[in-house]
Amino acid sequence: MGILDKHVILEKNVTLLAIFSFIVVTIGGIVQIAPLFWLENTIEDVEGMRPYTPLELAGREIYLREGCYVCHSQMIRPMRDEVERYGHYSLAAESKYDHPFQWGSKRTGPDLARVGGRYSDDWHVDHFRDPQSVVPESIMPKYGFLENNMLDGRYMEDLLRTHAIVGVPYTDEMIANARADFTAQADPSRDPSGLFERYGENVNVRNFGGRPGISETDALIAYMQMLGTLVDFSTFTPVPSR
Repeated sequence: MGILDKHVILEKNVTLLAIFSFIVVTIGGIVQIAPLFWLENTIEDVEGMRPYTPLELAGREIYLREGCYVCHSQMIRPMRDEVERYGHYSLAAESKYDHPFQWGSKRTGPDLARVGGRYSDDWHVDHFRDPQSVVPESIMPKYGFLENNMLDGRYMEDLLRTHAIVGVPYTDEMIANARADFTAQADPSRDPSGLFERYGENVNVRNFGGRPGISETDALIAYMQMLGTLVDFSTFTPVPSR
């Protein structure tokens, strides 16, 4: 009896097919999962990565609330056309503080993994108010109403504390100063020294929306202007996990 004849036996016997399918899936699962128990860290360390500042985190929450992820991924795949258009391919470490991460391949608009610093704050303000005014072929809806939704940061301590529970390394000091850091990043009249001390010098500090107060537009622009800017890819070399 040849091997094809033996395979016909499996195809005709539902019970045998289920048993052998289970065995194959089990072996495959063990091969993929078992090594993870012997690795201290499955994500390589990358210099420059830090948790989101309170203002950036608030902006990310708005990004998720408005469903921006439905049309924009944050995952540049290691393919020539994507790298030439968007920049260096995405690293797992860039999303290690994301809950949930924004990886994917479904795009109606461009990938935003490297959008930080590519456009001015004013461009983003105009883009949210009327996307077609800066990108005529855009089908993105208008988000000008975000400018009228003001934020005071009263819940930032709770938000940071929640992310700390799921593994983001927010310290007690970061959590205690969350509201102050939230305000300091968007208000040039405030002293940002504490913000820099806790999150590093690579933090954008300015009035992002160009209006008094801190609006949802300010928070969203702060988040987008940070995307892809934390890692210096001109000097990047992979670091093995320890």
